[in-house]
Amino acid sequence: MILQALTEYYRTLADSGQISPPGWADVKVTCALCIGADGALKQVVSVQTEQPKGKKTVLAPQLMRLPAPVKRSSGISANFLCDTSSYLLGVDNKGKPQRSLDCFHACKVLHESLLGEVASPASQAVLAFFRTWQPEQAASHPALDSCWEEIMAGGNLVFRYNGTFVHLDTLIQQAWDKHYQAQEDGPRMVCLVTGERGTVESIHPSIKNVQGAQSSGAALVSFNAPSFCSYGKEQNYNAPTSKYAAFAYTTALNHLLSDRKHVYRMGDATVVCWAKCGGDIYQNMMGWMFFGQEPTYTLTDLQGALHSLCSGNIVELDGARLDPNMEFYILGLAPNAARLSVRLFLRNSFGAFLRNAQAHQQRLEIVKPAYDTFDALPLWKLLDETVNHNSRDKTPTHNMAGEVLRSVLTNTRYPATLLNGVALRIRAEHSVTRGRAAILKAYYLKNTHPDVPKEVLTVSLNPDSSNVPYNLGRLFSLLESIQSSANPGINTTIKDKYFNSASATPAIVFPVLVNLAQKHLKKLDTGLRTYYEKQISALISKLGEGYPPRLNLPQQGSFQLGYYHQNQSRFEKKEEK
Repeated sequence: MILQALTEYYRTLADSGQISPPGWADVKVTCALCIGADGALKQVVSVQTEQPKGKKTVLAPQLMRLPAPVKRSSGISANFLCDTSSYLLGVDNKGKPQRSLDCFHACKVLHESLLGEVASPASQAVLAFFRTWQPEQAASHPALDSCWEEIMAGGNLVFRYNGTFVHLDTLIQQAWDKHYQAQEDGPRMVCLVTGERGTVESIHPSIKNVQGAQSSGAALVSFNAPSFCSYGKEQNYNAPTSKYAAFAYTTALNHLLSDRKHVYRMGDATVVCWAKCGGDIYQNMMGWMFFGQEPTYTLTDLQGALHSLCSGNIVELDGARLDPNMEFYILGLAPNAARLSVRLFLRNSFGAFLRNAQAHQQRLEIVKPAYDTFDALPLWKLLDETVNHNSRDKTPTHNMAGEVLRSVLTNTRYPATLLNGVALRIRAEHSVTRGRAAILKAYYLKNTHPDVPKEVLTVSLNPDSSNVPYNLGRLFSLLESIQSSANPGINTTIKDKYFNSASATPAIVFPVLVNLAQKHLKKLDTGLRTYYEKQISALISKLGEGYPPRLNLPQQGSFQLGYYHQNQSRFEKKEEK
C-alpha cells in the first residue's frame, strides 16, 4: 500500500511538472568543471547557493535535475555527467590512487558509449576531456588550485561548456533517455505495485534525508541475505517491482523528504505527509494542526477553515481549494542500519485526520500560565514533557513517540507509555507543568478510569468537585502557598520534600503538613491568616472522616490535576489584582 500510494503521488507530481521524469533525479552539486571545445579544463566554479539552515544562512550544494545516479555498494559504478572527483577527475583523498584511476576509466567508458554518436559541440567537448585528461597531473593543474579542498571533500561535480551546463543539451538528454529506456537486463515479472508485466528492478534506489540513517541513503525495500530469500529468488526479485515503479516511489519519497518545511521529527521517526492531489496547502494545514508548524496564514483564517473542514465543507484558502474528502497519507520512517523501518503508515480522508486532531486538542485544553506562549500544544511539546532535560539524550522513547502519534491520528486510546513517562518526570522533578497536566487530562478522558471521574478532568479549577484525591492535591497547593507567604523567598518548599509521598500515602504525610501550616499561619497578619484558615477548613471538610492511607496511579493523577488547577487559580487571582 505504501509503494502504491507513493507511485500514484509521483504520477500526480510528474503530470504537473513538479518532479523529475523517469531516468532523472534531483542531485546535490558542489562545483562545475568548465571545459573548452578541445576538452581542456579551463576553470572550476562553485555552484553552491545560500540556503536557510535554522536561523542562519549557509552555503550548501545546489539541487540540479540530472541523469539518475546509480546505487553503489562496494564496487565501481559510474554516473553520467555528474559524479565525484574519483570518477570525473581520477583523484580523491581516500588513499587508494589505483582505485581512483579505475573509477575514472569506468566513467570514461560510460561517456564514450553514450556520447559517441551524439553530434553536438557539448558532447564532443566532454569526450575530448576524457581522452585528454591525465589524473596524475590533477594536483598540479592550475584550474584546481583554488578549490582543491572543496573538490576533495567528496561533493558532486558537473560539466559546463560555453557557459551552459552540459546536461541541459537537448541531444545529450535524448541520448540518456534512450539509454535508460533500453536497460531491460532483468527478468520480466508482474509488478506488485502497478500490476503490469515488466522488467523487475533488482536493487531499488536509495532513500535519503531520513534522520539517523546513512547519509548516502538507505533502502526501504531490500533483500540481501539468504534467510530473506525464497523459491530460489535473490535480491528484490522476492518482491518484484518494475523499474518504473521502483523509480517512481523512491523519487516521490525523496521529493517529500527534501522539503524540510514539511518533514517532522517524532522520536527517532521522520514523518512526511501528502495529499493524493498534491499541493502544499494540505501539508501546511496538517503541519499546523499536528506538529506545531508556524502558520503561513492568519490564525483566524486557519480556525475558520478548520471548523468548515471538520464539518465536511470544501474551503477556499489563499486561492487554493481544500477538500475534506481528499485522500491523505502520513508515513513515519525510522533508521535501521542500512535500511528503513516503517514506524507508521496511515491513510484516511483529510477531514477525518483534522477531526481527530481537533478532538485531541480539545482533550488537551487546560488553563495555562501567563508566560506560556503556546495556544495549542503540538505533539513534539507533549513528548518533550516525558524527557529528562538534564540528561545527555533528550529524545523521547522511540516506541512511545510512534504509538502516541498513531493514537492521535486515529483517535484511539493513548499508550500507557505516555502516562508512565509523565508520571516518572513528575516524581523526579516534583513539578506539574501545563503540558504534563494536559497529558493527564487527555489520557483519562480517552482512557477512562473509575478512579478519575470527569469532574476532575476540567479545563480549570472545579471548586465543586468532591473527589478526595483531587481535593488533596488542592490542599497540598494551598499548604505550599501558606508556607511561601510565611517565608518569602524560601528556597526549599514542602513540594520539594513531600510531593511524592503526599500523593502516594496521604494519611502519613498530611497530618504533618497541616500541623506545619499552623505554625506558618502564626507568622501572617490576621486578615491573610483568616483567609487561609477558611480555605483549609473548606477543603478538609470534603475529605470525609480521614485521609486515605494510599492512592493508586490513577488517583495520583487526580491529585496532580488538583494541585495544578489550584496553583493556576492562585496565580490567576494575583494577575487580576
